[in-house]
Amino acid sequence: MGRNYHVAIAGATGAVGIEMMRVLERRHFPVGKLTLLASAKSAGKKLDFQGAPVEVRELTSDAFGGVDFALFSAGGSISKEFAPAAVKAGAVVVDNSSAFRLDPDVPLVVPEVNPDAARGHKGILANPNCTTAITLMGLWPLHQTFGVKRLWASSYQAVSGSGAKAIEELKAQVEALARGEEPPRAVYPWQIAFNVIPQVDAFLDTGYTKEEMKMENEGRKIMGLPGFRASVTCVRVPVYRAHSVAVSAEFERPVSVAAARAVLEKAPGLRVVDEPSKNGYPVPLHVAGKDDCEIGRLRLDCALDNGLSFWICGDQLLKGAALNAVQIAELLAEK
Repeated sequence: MGRNYHVAIAGATGAVGIEMMRVLERRHFPVGKLTLLASAKSAGKKLDFQGAPVEVRELTSDAFGGVDFALFSAGGSISKEFAPAAVKAGAVVVDNSSAFRLDPDVPLVVPEVNPDAARGHKGILANPNCTTAITLMGLWPLHQTFGVKRLWASSYQAVSGSGAKAIEELKAQVEALARGEEPPRAVYPWQIAFNVIPQVDAFLDTGYTKEEMKMENEGRKIMGLPGFRASVTCVRVPVYRAHSVAVSAEFERPVSVAAARAVLEKAPGLRVVDEPSKNGYPVPLHVAGKDDCEIGRLRLDCALDNGLSFWICGDQLLKGAALNAVQIAELLAEK
């Protein structure tokens, strides 16, 4: 990374946008100039970057002049509207929404899994779904040794995956219930405090939700495995930050816990936390704010041939979003 870059963040005032700014700072990405973009109502706000205030500007089609990298985290419709304008202005877009993930012309990248895919970009690259990215951090190294065929998974997804309003909703509900009051509800169809909701995203005709199908569809693309199958139940839990996923995976070749552990211990961006006798396993509270995902509860699956079960946790604002986006920009900056 020999030069400084003009970086823009679209959706700068949201939970992921703010995290993108912090990750750029923390990883010393060579930012020569930072442009913060958001909706008209956020324009004029000031956010701190590297010890100096940066004023938020309104996101418009002509806001990308001179920008090298535009990191988008403002929702799919915004990405579809403004990403092409950013590319036209000469920027490379790393998009965190679902807008372009399955577009055959757009690389879908997890740098620890398929960094070479980034080379084939035509101006836009996509970040995968947060649960998919976190799961693949554990699944990919196992696949390289044992050859994954299919998996069954249940996710335990934090409210921050729904944005800042959901974080506030959980907090407000907990406080209201502690006072014996009726909890306020706006973001979710059910009370989330002291509850779990087996719905993330909208339902499809099959009975799965859109979120649940992302593991199979995005997993196929990222791993280059058109025959990969995944049956997933996505659940929203009353956790502020960091997603967890319980996975049972079936492999082509025989797998042992010792061999799996040896593979996982060498994997970048992953920590093995697996000492059940000492209550040693990943928990979202411990993973929150950390770049690395954590994997544990490694055991042979007693219902599958060549099966391994595991539990993986990752900060979905980081590996599931902002960190992954900045890592993609780093890949391109190195080139």
